[in-house]
Amino acid sequence: MKVIVLGAGVVGVTSAWYLAEAGHEVVLVDRQPGPALETSFANAGEISPGYASPWAAPGIPTKALRWLFMKHAPLIIEPRPDMAMLRWTLAMLRNCTAARYALNKSRMVRLAEYSRDELIALRGQLGLDYDQRSQGTLQLFRTQKQLDASASDIAVLRDYGVPYELLDRDGCVGAEPGLAATRDRFLGGLRLPHDETGDCHIFTNKLAALLPPKGVKLRYDTRVDGFEMEGDRIAAVQTDAGALRGDAYLVALGSYSPALLRPLGLRLPIYPVKGYSITLPVADAGRAPVSTLLDESYKIAITRLGDRIRVGGMAELSGFNRALPTRREGTLRHSLNDLFPGAADNEAPSNFWSGLRPMTPDSTPIVGATPISNLFLNAGHGTLGWTMACGSGRLIASLIGGEAPPIDPEGLGPDRYSH
Repeated sequence: MKVIVLGAGVVGVTSAWYLAEAGHEVVLVDRQPGPALETSFANAGEISPGYASPWAAPGIPTKALRWLFMKHAPLIIEPRPDMAMLRWTLAMLRNCTAARYALNKSRMVRLAEYSRDELIALRGQLGLDYDQRSQGTLQLFRTQKQLDASASDIAVLRDYGVPYELLDRDGCVGAEPGLAATRDRFLGGLRLPHDETGDCHIFTNKLAALLPPKGVKLRYDTRVDGFEMEGDRIAAVQTDAGALRGDAYLVALGSYSPALLRPLGLRLPIYPVKGYSITLPVADAGRAPVSTLLDESYKIAITRLGDRIRVGGMAELSGFNRALPTRREGTLRHSLNDLFPGAADNEAPSNFWSGLRPMTPDSTPIVGATPISNLFLNAGHGTLGWTMACGSGRLIASLIGGEAPPIDPEGLGPDRYSH
């Protein structure tokens, strides 16, 4: 079967890999000159299946109002006449119930845990090196209220069999020795020892380089304009380089997927939630993080990637705006230097960056078949594209090929929005 994969971020590239592994003829298309040059380029670097939780949760509306007025706000909303933002926000609020949170969490953890195992297997199979570490994730609590609230998270982790450690100050410093100088800033933490870290851009490029030997044709610098229909099937995808014809078509275009599919009558509730990151060289390894630390107060991840430190986070609702306000960089630097002073070379260029995370209202990605028989989706992973990429790629390859899926695909397809 010939499969046209649209999108060469980490989700599209892993999908192309697993499709080629299954024996399909694959064409990978992207408007950029290479892979992983948009949302996959400089994310926070964490592979955290244990923290695969819906943004929509009980109590979030109240917390969100408080976050909006913080100096270093984890949530930013730019009011604008944007019906897509309004619809997405209302749909997210409808998911802020205990029952929906539990259902969405179960779907996310199922995919994320499987995806981590697939990543480990793929890394071993191919010998990939992408500044990865397997030293866990530490969620740091600065206040007693945050520490008390972790009880509900721990209950969820226990229910899903995810190993965890609840740590006091000494335990946090034991896991992250760079915190020794700032132990007065926090009370404790929750550590997930099986989480990993790694550079998503490096991984995606190394995997993409292995696609041509598998017979995959790479079509970079190629803009996707739409589809040509023939009855109830897609006959071709239209690009600025001409029509591309295949037997099946996979859309893995992240936040740009809804606009492409709308003319076909398919409405995806995916909205771009903007995130930011900076990347600085390590100045003092003894003061730097050894893995990923999540600063619970500011919702910022601080990750060690080889001889660099990646600091990423925040959630901004501002459409497809790619501006880089200096105050957002200030928030990232504040979290880093407040917890790991002297760890990074703050005089070096920060490589300040923003990416548009493709978020669904229930935080669960859309992986599966559409009502159009030869059209499939692998999009909407939000902040967890790096965490879920390999599992999603392996799953969609099996669904396209008509094989038995490796995990239960219930609740992951677009049909859940038709109920």
